[in-house]
Amino acid sequence: MAERDDPGTIGRRVQQLRTERGLTQKQLAEPAYTPAYVSTLEAGRVRPSEEALRHIAERLGVAYEELATGRPAHLATDLRLRLTDAQRTLATGEAEVAAEQYTALLDEAEAHGLDAECAAASLGLGECALDTGDLTTARLRFEQAEKWLADAPLPSRVPALRGRAVSHYLAGELRYSCYLYESTLDELNRGGLHDPDALLLLYTGVIAPYMDMGAHARAAQAAEFALALAPQVGNPALVARMHRSVARTMIAEGRMAEADASLAKAAELYRHLQIRTELANCHWMRGYLYAQNGELKRAEAELRQAQEMLSAKRAALYTSQVAVELADVLHRRGKSEEAAGLLRDVLGDLSSERGAVHSAAAHRLLGIIAEDARDTETAEEHYVRALSLLERAGAAGDLADLCRLLGDLLRRTGRVEAALDAYRTGLGHRTAPGTTTLGPAPAHPPL
Repeated sequence: MAERDDPGTIGRRVQQLRTERGLTQKQLAEPAYTPAYVSTLEAGRVRPSEEALRHIAERLGVAYEELATGRPAHLATDLRLRLTDAQRTLATGEAEVAAEQYTALLDEAEAHGLDAECAAASLGLGECALDTGDLTTARLRFEQAEKWLADAPLPSRVPALRGRAVSHYLAGELRYSCYLYESTLDELNRGGLHDPDALLLLYTGVIAPYMDMGAHARAAQAAEFALALAPQVGNPALVARMHRSVARTMIAEGRMAEADASLAKAAELYRHLQIRTELANCHWMRGYLYAQNGELKRAEAELRQAQEMLSAKRAALYTSQVAVELADVLHRRGKSEEAAGLLRDVLGDLSSERGAVHSAAAHRLLGIIAEDARDTETAEEHYVRALSLLERAGAAGDLADLCRLLGDLLRRTGRVEAALDAYRTGLGHRTAPGTTTLGPAPAHPPL
């Protein structure tokens, strides 16, 4: 039951409603109470019992909850239904329209002190901001959702924590993203808070930053736990996201057929749920799979479809990230000029704070294309820029590869000492495979 307002607020509300209805204190009190009691109540000098409030609410013709809290009857239920509508709008890729719906809902929920609904609306606004690539706003919205849920159990706060981790990941703060995932998983598992939905959300989310950091062993273990948890989860959208994320670890292990099957399951679920942005992400991941497997024509088709779907939904950051991977495929297919043009078009939308890993990948590929054209000076500039981006992000696996490219370029241009420094830097990022240097892995779930 909702918490009642203080006696003074309730008294003023009773007096206002009684006056609006043209009732005397005697008429309101009869037959169970005295006019003096109503007078004392309206003055805020007595805390009315539930029985008294229900009597007065009936005489005033309002719901008990509205009299006790000031909230219209069924307001919370109505807000939750409208939150579901906003969620559907976001699922179709209309992030800006959904943001308007969530903003109106947040204002209304905040006006009536409904913390859970405020948190849900803030969470929705964070997801909208992720889709449009506004990472600063996304992080702030997720932080607000956490504050609204400060007194709620940890599993209830997990969606907001996961959103904040994604914001930091997309901003290139891989290590901090991992820290948020790992510390939350550790707290859940050590505390025996076995909430399958919360755990699946976290294990699914941590795979991407693990992979970008070169922590393949931890990524594989997170995927293993996610697959084991999936049968206990009733939310099909969560299960679909799990299949999409787990596919990346399978690709890294060379299990292409299994990865393709996992992506097919995810795509089928997303089509059924009509979640357009996530379906586009399935095409994106399938394009990545085909590219890794050398099936470049199929990879190009999947990536172009993902780019078209994301662009239509104004998912600017994700569209730019897909464009970088498409450019890599085009280059490998001998279309280097088209690839370079595509990269130059999207680099303005990527930076060290916004898609850092893909920004580095764009500079790396532009460096390779420049080297192919024997423009070593431009190639070196792009490699150095990529190196700076990856060092800031802590993307160890990509750093090692880039240091090799830069070292080879420096060696070919006669700068042997500088080349050796680049090689040593690359080797340094390969010294501890499978770790994030964050300390021990989180406690295991009680599977």
